[in-house]
Amino acid sequence: MTGLPDRMCGVQLTGHGGPEALVWREDIPVPRPATGEVLVRVLAAGVNMTDLNTRKGWYGGEGRAAGWAGEMAFPRIQGSDLCGRIVALGRDVADLPLGARVICPTNQHEPNAANPIHFVSIGSEFDGAFAQYCLLKARHLHDVTASPLSDIEIGAMPCAYGTAHNLLTRAQVAVGERVLVTGASGGVGLAAVQLALLRGAEVTAQCSLSKSAPLRGFGAQILGRDTAPPPRAFDVVIDVVGGDGWQDRLDALRPGGRYATSGAVAGPMVKGDLRRVYLNDLTILGATHQPREVFAGLVTIINTGRIRPVVSNTYPLRDIARAQSDLEAGRYPGKLVLIPPETTS
Repeated sequence: MTGLPDRMCGVQLTGHGGPEALVWREDIPVPRPATGEVLVRVLAAGVNMTDLNTRKGWYGGEGRAAGWAGEMAFPRIQGSDLCGRIVALGRDVADLPLGARVICPTNQHEPNAANPIHFVSIGSEFDGAFAQYCLLKARHLHDVTASPLSDIEIGAMPCAYGTAHNLLTRAQVAVGERVLVTGASGGVGLAAVQLALLRGAEVTAQCSLSKSAPLRGFGAQILGRDTAPPPRAFDVVIDVVGGDGWQDRLDALRPGGRYATSGAVAGPMVKGDLRRVYLNDLTILGATHQPREVFAGLVTIINTGRIRPVVSNTYPLRDIARAQSDLEAGRYPGKLVLIPPETTS
């Protein structure tokens, strides 16, 4: 581990709150890997709504601020997405070489006796990618050295594309099925459109018409954001919006259809008619836990370059507040990516 600096630049979250809780530091100690861990130099870090939600304490529910798994420790380096390069290995790490380019899932499976699908989330339960270096458990890393995609493209994919791939896997989307994707110009929604088309589905993307160009380019049909979908027209609904219109999305499913969700950007409280669920034999799926084999399927897609993410803008890491403001305002389709300062290692 010779040659590593003692200090690094990064952004620390000092508590739940607004952008003012994000503090730029140039004196953060560079961690050293223990047994089973690796130190990764961050090459690119995507910007995601989960980072904003974690900053605000949204996952604790009404009246209780918390991260993914409960009360958070501060200061915390957030950053749920990364493309990085291994610069140091802890003991008993045999499957990953120094210099390998790697990614990891945002939600990392750590089962226990009380919860067989328990996970910890990078940037919430432990320090993440909004710094020059990040310490990770080797067993959660995947090698993407062989991918033809750039560091920036790969850095945009683990959270959004991992979430989308998990949604489609849970919903068992198959060739020829008709799929409605809400919030389709955002990170997860756009990823779901690309991945569903890759599976051979017929995809309708619901989004603002002003940001629909990339989706039309992929070959998706477009439905305006405020337009109710036609009833009984779809086999599957992939919903990251929630809020008003939830019942319309259920009514858009054919009998026996599947509804899968992993987000609620328009609000988590929804109102619907349970009779329409059971009388139409609908299946409702929540998708957060992500088995390793599911994320490994996305890694295969990345390594073969079968799709490329839409990256609309990049920012120096120090401009994180501007990047998160642009994300929250929905100023761009697809993904935004932060670039840490270069290091000497």
